[in-house]
Amino acid sequence: GSQYCVCKVELSICGQNLLDRDVTSKSDPFCVLFMEVNGKWVELDRTETAVNNLNPAFAKKFIIDYHFEEVQKLKFALFDQDKSSTQLYEHDFLGEFSCTLGTIVSSKKITRTLLLGNGKPAGKGMITIAAQELSDNRVITLSMAGRKLDKKDLFGKSDPFLEFHKPGDDGKWMLVHRTEVIKYTLDPVWKPFTVPLVSLCDGDMEKLIKVVVCYDYDSDGGHDFIGEFQTSVARLCEAQDASPLELECINPKKQKKKKNYKNSGIIIVKSCKITRDFSFLDYILGGCQLMFTVGIDFTASNGNPQEPSSLHYINPLGTNEYLSAIWAVGQIIQDYDSDKMFPALGFGAQLPPDWKVSHEFAINFNPRNPFCSGVEGIVQAYSACLPHIRFYGPTNFSPIINHVARFAAQATQQETASQYFILLIITDGVISDMDETRHAVVQASKLPMSIIIVGVGNADFAAMEFLDGDSRVLHSHTGEEAVRDIVQFVPFRNFRNVPKETLAKAVLAELPQQVVQYFKHQNLPPINSEPA
Repeated sequence: GSQYCVCKVELSICGQNLLDRDVTSKSDPFCVLFMEVNGKWVELDRTETAVNNLNPAFAKKFIIDYHFEEVQKLKFALFDQDKSSTQLYEHDFLGEFSCTLGTIVSSKKITRTLLLGNGKPAGKGMITIAAQELSDNRVITLSMAGRKLDKKDLFGKSDPFLEFHKPGDDGKWMLVHRTEVIKYTLDPVWKPFTVPLVSLCDGDMEKLIKVVVCYDYDSDGGHDFIGEFQTSVARLCEAQDASPLELECINPKKQKKKKNYKNSGIIIVKSCKITRDFSFLDYILGGCQLMFTVGIDFTASNGNPQEPSSLHYINPLGTNEYLSAIWAVGQIIQDYDSDKMFPALGFGAQLPPDWKVSHEFAINFNPRNPFCSGVEGIVQAYSACLPHIRFYGPTNFSPIINHVARFAAQATQQETASQYFILLIITDGVISDMDETRHAVVQASKLPMSIIIVGVGNADFAAMEFLDGDSRVLHSHTGEEAVRDIVQFVPFRNFRNVPKETLAKAVLAELPQQVVQYFKHQNLPPINSEPA
């Protein structure tokens, strides 16, 4: 699932008030970037050395592949260049700072204290790290037509199409885009098409591109040349809806032969628009927060939590499948929520003191403030609540889905791409309120939210697969269609014997797409995005 969101992030590094290790002059700092790979720090890159400077702004940037669904741990270490050696232990250490890439992109820019090996601050030394997405997200949409194109011959049919070429690295023209063929006409109108600006002209609006007009004359791909012209995106952009741009199509051979040759027809640029095709990272860098809520199944089918056979039994290692799922998903998402306060709800249990069954209760027993601090807080509240509740039933999903949907609906009133809600439901079994749940999911598909369901234990999870609309669109019992697929289901049993990161990758792989799809559907750009 790595095709979902692999983008390159550029990190710019500055230091402030670095330790002064040189006796005669100021330190000559450089910064080294490490990434944690299989529990070991591996050097990825280093900056240039800033001479005699305790407040360096490094010109060299670090470029990293960003993967949303992985925890990417980074360490920035600063050293004072002493010798021309590449061995780091020969240079004086000025302090270091570690965090995840997620933390950096969710804040866009962070300033933190540099620490020494013993965990104490390195004097007043600070580091500032700023992130920027590297890809050019501009796309160009062109609407083209032709007028009075040359007739090929008396009987030949005229089925015109356009080809766009840009100069390749080898100096030869390289095909970038081909329009559809319009049958039997000398005055074609092509469908509008959209291509990335990088594809069309390497993102350079002034670069010359070549447009070739051809006729398709047989089914095996052969075609006749009509004419061509060269232009640039900057020139194409002069076309406005009210005043289209007209460009002459020239056939050099005919131009040489005929004295009174004018052109081989006119190509009309009816409109040309450049817009931004925003990515998940654009929304995160723009300040969008991911709001995380957990829903936990406390129905009787889980078994008595005191007994090792129960799915809620906490084993001597301090874990079970519920906790593993909370950790796997929570440790990724918590980087994208600035206050790290997460509501944790339970369903299907009887609660003290009157033992009424509840399908949405705060597992910290504080309904006014169901928030837990960080993933650790959820884990603590979960362990603490187990002895105080009675597992019961039925397995109703809709109350918790509707609970989160109410908050997501409130967030839409801001009309900005500022919040997106993620509900993780962990359950051992078959849904009792299927009609209500289907209805709740279809309503939630119109809101900034996604639902991740992790099935624990060995039950039959056919109903969950049904909610996960990968194979077909989900309908509510009244026949209403979901606007988009927002449910991702995985059975925990498929991940029992693999590294724990694998579960997170599987459940979070579709999330970046879902976030982008929602905000695009609402025509909401990232909060602080520049126009194209």
